[in-house]
Amino acid sequence: MQDILINWAPQETRVAMVENGAVQELHVERALERGLVGNVYAGKVVRVLPGMQSAFIDIGLERAAFLHVADVQVNGVVPRGSAGGAPRGDQAGNGVPQTPIERLVFEGQTLTVQVIKDSIGTKGARLSTQISIAGRLLVFLPQDDHIGISQKIGSHELREQLRARMGALAQVPEGAGPQGGFILRTNAEEATDAELSDDIRYLRKTWAAVRDKSFKSPPGSLLHQDLSLVERVLRDLTHDATQAVRIDSHIQFEALRKFGEEFTPTSVAKLEHYAGERPIFDLFNIDEEIARALTRRVDLKSGGYLIIDQTEALTTVDVNTGGFVGARNFDDTIFKTNLEAGQAIARQLRLRNLGGIIIIDFIDMTREEHQTAVLAELRKQLARDRTKITVSGFTQLGLVEMTRKRTRESLAHMLCEVCPVCEGRGQVKTPRSVCYDILREILREARQFNPKEFRIVASAAVVEMLLDEESQHLAGLSDFIGKPISLQAEPLGSPEQYDIVLL
Repeated sequence: MQDILINWAPQETRVAMVENGAVQELHVERALERGLVGNVYAGKVVRVLPGMQSAFIDIGLERAAFLHVADVQVNGVVPRGSAGGAPRGDQAGNGVPQTPIERLVFEGQTLTVQVIKDSIGTKGARLSTQISIAGRLLVFLPQDDHIGISQKIGSHELREQLRARMGALAQVPEGAGPQGGFILRTNAEEATDAELSDDIRYLRKTWAAVRDKSFKSPPGSLLHQDLSLVERVLRDLTHDATQAVRIDSHIQFEALRKFGEEFTPTSVAKLEHYAGERPIFDLFNIDEEIARALTRRVDLKSGGYLIIDQTEALTTVDVNTGGFVGARNFDDTIFKTNLEAGQAIARQLRLRNLGGIIIIDFIDMTREEHQTAVLAELRKQLARDRTKITVSGFTQLGLVEMTRKRTRESLAHMLCEVCPVCEGRGQVKTPRSVCYDILREILREARQFNPKEFRIVASAAVVEMLLDEESQHLAGLSDFIGKPISLQAEPLGSPEQYDIVLL
């Protein structure tokens, strides 16, 4: 069974999903840094790049957003604001050549666009002109006309039954405007016709408001914003296995209850107001779990451990036996460590919200059946993830390659920033290295300037080394350039920082 804990404050909302006493997922939303995925904007094309088959779109943010040709709606739909309409074409992968982006959009054009990926690092947000509005049971595709069914829903026969039901419920009277398409979400499997009809009406009404606003708003305007994290808990995260949804704010509890009664009535009974004296996250030591999720090392119960490194390009996971020597032979020790690592890795990916390319370096296994079992265990654990995942087999080098869809910042990128001391390198120069940098710099400046004295301003550790172990080299340099060199220790921001003052 699953518990969902919501810690609300005016500046930040934190949500923890707990199963069997262990935190499985963490979601954080800050009032001043709210994610943009799902938001709909009136965008203006500021630059078209035929070489990259993409365009940069101004949606009113500090950084221009990115629109790739594969995300441009071209199935006969005329882009808003285009002169004469966009050429008809098919999406890539349908056996028909992709229509070049320079024939679909032009500079200065206004487009209704939706954010499908938040800006990450130096990359701007990614956009699509295919708009989708999510409801409790359905996702509305106003520019499409097909009925889609979640692949997680039952058998082929059940999906066809649902498709037929939706086709009848989604019909609109002749002349009443476009019908639009729908995708049934997983939680719509047992929905009644009345519930589906309510969602259809809500989504069409929401889209009508967005469309009306788009004709009246200048480029860069926000036309539609997705639900807050607290509301998305009821819409997206609560399901049959959820035992309780506890929130520690009475005001937010009442607001969430009203929202649930209107849009997610089956979830309202699970909603609880937590009024305990202890902070709600202390119930399962979640703050400690967050702190551990920001470190590189993850200890396994057996004594092994993982090392997780996140870079701009990819994430690497290294598995080590550590102190685990409990199995009868070394092969069994490696096998059991890798099995446990597979379970831990799947949880850590959800907990840390790691996405993109992920490379896992399991401990080398000599037996093929062990590799097969470890890969099967990894895939089994990853199947619990609601995010799209693709896993390849073992490569020739014994690595497992996988991808996890990335739509928002990882936990570390959201809560942390690059260290100002080491500038993200994870290491700093030794005091001796800094001493030698200083000696070379003084020699360089002595050839250009003729001061009475050179004064070194550096960290205490560097000054101490220059007075002790490197004093002979400092005195030799002073004799060589014929100038006195004095020292001054100051608590600078970084042990690598120093100044050479010409007196």
